[in-house]
Amino acid sequence: MKDSAKPFLKLYIPIALETLCYMLAGMVDTIMLSSVGDNAVGAVGTANTYISVFIIMFSVVSSGMIAVMTQYIGANRVGVAYQAKQLGAVFNLGVGIVLAVFLSVFSEWILEAVGVAPLLMDYAKTYLRIVGGFCFLNALIPIFSSYLRAFGHTREPLIASLLSNAVNLGLNALFLFGLHWGVAGVAIATVISRVLNLVIIAVASKLLIKAGEDPERLKNSEVFIQIIKVGLPSALETALYNVAMTLTIRFLNQMDEAGLNVTARAYASQIANFSFCAGAALAQANAIMTGWRIGEGDYEACDRGTKKAACIGICVAAGLEAIFALSADYLIRLFTDDPEMIALVAKLLAIDIILEVGRATNLVFGQALKTSGDALFTTIIAVVFMYVCMVGGTWFFGIHLGLMAVGAYIGLAGDECVRAVCMFLRWQSGKWKAKGFIKHEAC
Repeated sequence: MKDSAKPFLKLYIPIALETLCYMLAGMVDTIMLSSVGDNAVGAVGTANTYISVFIIMFSVVSSGMIAVMTQYIGANRVGVAYQAKQLGAVFNLGVGIVLAVFLSVFSEWILEAVGVAPLLMDYAKTYLRIVGGFCFLNALIPIFSSYLRAFGHTREPLIASLLSNAVNLGLNALFLFGLHWGVAGVAIATVISRVLNLVIIAVASKLLIKAGEDPERLKNSEVFIQIIKVGLPSALETALYNVAMTLTIRFLNQMDEAGLNVTARAYASQIANFSFCAGAALAQANAIMTGWRIGEGDYEACDRGTKKAACIGICVAAGLEAIFALSADYLIRLFTDDPEMIALVAKLLAIDIILEVGRATNLVFGQALKTSGDALFTTIIAVVFMYVCMVGGTWFFGIHLGLMAVGAYIGLAGDECVRAVCMFLRWQSGKWKAKGFIKHEAC
């Protein structure tokens, strides 16, 4: 596999572009929604956060799949990698259908339970009912995308993303400015674009990868347990992070009745996502290479590659965030002309320089640890510090000290930076080398 593996850049560039397209789509949605009003922007951002909370079960399989598939691919046992994909698709589809019904039927109850600001309620309910009702698309897209990437096919998910985003943009324009459907139009456009994305990558998986022709299979229970070994701790970490973010947003909603602080967070996130996508893409590309190399037993290359990816991620995140902070006055006017909102978002972007440096480090080392099979450690660290720093920091700095959204961002930055240090120290310890699934190949 070493000779046939695509170079890091051939993995990274399409993944980075795909992630960038995803971020641009969110930004375009936000800009278009701002024509409806700041409350619509805040409502959709809030609804998307709660959708994430309820679709955590999908990541139990999808996050574990990449570790299992890449290690078996590295060991030239592609039939088992195909088996992992099949198991993941069946599991996620079943869970996705159940959650889609739940989110559609109980959307109002969910939003009332988490204390959404009254002015955001109607918009958030509409968006949650439509997008949440089709969340099974979110369940299947990462399965097929991960399958393609695990075999080095990163261009096809990029093409799917480009086409679906183009469709989303066109439908947003039609539904918002032509038919005047408001938030409902944005939600419908999102669903249609995701259907297109899924169709493209599912067909590409069938045509490009012939791993199913390899006769090697393990017991389904054995492969599924390997997936769960990584996926369950990873999903628990994501679940706890989203619950922590939910509590954080609840605190932000309590800071003012008009939703100024929670909306400022939504605007700042849209801008900061451009630096986040660089770190996320580095982490994904490095995770694929890590799995391949562990399957080969090449731990030295794993170590070198992961540290190099982290250094690049830190430099890119710091550089981009500095540019965004310095250009804040111009960037924020893409969304709103409210002077109070502009001033608040500019402060958040300045703090976000530190936050994104910590997040890039955390992502690269954390994903590498998970792919190696060392997922439990990342979950334990996350459980401790996301609640101490993120939730506790938002309450202490934001509400108790009266710093509002600025205080929330101080807590968020603290969480990412502390966890980044812990991830680096764990990687440096080398304990991850004993966590692989293919022991005889790793000797």
